[in-house]
Amino acid sequence: MRKLMFFIIVTILSVVLASAAFAGEKKEVKAGFVYVSPVGDAGYSYAQDLGRKAIDPLPWLKTAYVESVHEGTDAERVIQNFARKGFDIIFATSFGYMDAMVKISKKFPKTAFMHCSGYKTTKNLSTYFGRMYQARYLTGIVAGSMTKSNIIGYVAAYPIPEVIRGINAFTLGVQSVNPKAEVRVVWSKTWYDPALEKDAAISLLDMNADVIAQHQDSPGPQEAAQERGKYSIGYNSDMSSMAPKAHLTAAVWNWGPLMKEAVEQVRAGTWKGGKSLWEGMDKGVVGISPMSSAVPQSVKDKVNAVKKQIVDGSFHVFTGPINGQDGKVKVPAGTTMADKDLLGMTWFVQGVVGTTE
Repeated sequence: MRKLMFFIIVTILSVVLASAAFAGEKKEVKAGFVYVSPVGDAGYSYAQDLGRKAIDPLPWLKTAYVESVHEGTDAERVIQNFARKGFDIIFATSFGYMDAMVKISKKFPKTAFMHCSGYKTTKNLSTYFGRMYQARYLTGIVAGSMTKSNIIGYVAAYPIPEVIRGINAFTLGVQSVNPKAEVRVVWSKTWYDPALEKDAAISLLDMNADVIAQHQDSPGPQEAAQERGKYSIGYNSDMSSMAPKAHLTAAVWNWGPLMKEAVEQVRAGTWKGGKSLWEGMDKGVVGISPMSSAVPQSVKDKVNAVKKQIVDGSFHVFTGPINGQDGKVKVPAGTTMADKDLLGMTWFVQGVVGTTE
């Protein structure tokens, strides 16, 4: 009798546990996304939204987004609305959303918050970004190989470490194949302003730049290069359709894998805040778009060889010797910059023409 009762109890418990596990698998997860510019900008927000679209088909996931959200009080309102509506995880994709995310995460301790490119965390707020400097270096190899004037223009948004780090990596790539080339930087002081970004590119083309690179959200610089019959290097996504005759390649984001891992962890109850995720080419978060037919095969082979070294860890972009603009050694030979120094980078490497202001 006792054995029978024991068998019945074990059977009941097994059914209950199985039902609980099945119910867990059926749980719906709601993920909200906040974008600083239109998702149709072909740039940064577009790339983030491609990540959302990649995970949206998951049967247990429901996603929603708000685009063109200004940094500051507008962002705080939108993020808080998502939290109040019971969204399980919120992705805020602009650096300027950082303080709003910190504030609201403390008000909603059961919600998971993911902030892109920031450096502040809380118990339920993590940051995520990618080692875009790796892709920048590769596109620099292309630009340095294709320039004839040895003047490469770079339209940049704001002089913050993220942007400065990308310019430096790009320049190191340029000079690895063409030490005579220089990279001239113009600051737009905006993330997304197509007309202004295009004008900035034109000013660089007027300085005899024959390749235009960018850290901007719109394809304006690409269009300017094509109109002048010059080359361009895109950013965020494959911009070849915007300037098919000019576009050589682009440093691109692939947020899908990182976002998928985050929502799966939320669903499983294993997601934890307070982390700083900074993943690179080995994880597929960053890469470059297909190189155009204008790029010689020898250059493509060089790029692919260096890419392989970056992925397997045998090459690091910021390994010395690296000199600053003044020609003095900033990174000694045989030394590789630590992540904390890369994240706080505020100086230009030799070969950059411009100021960090």
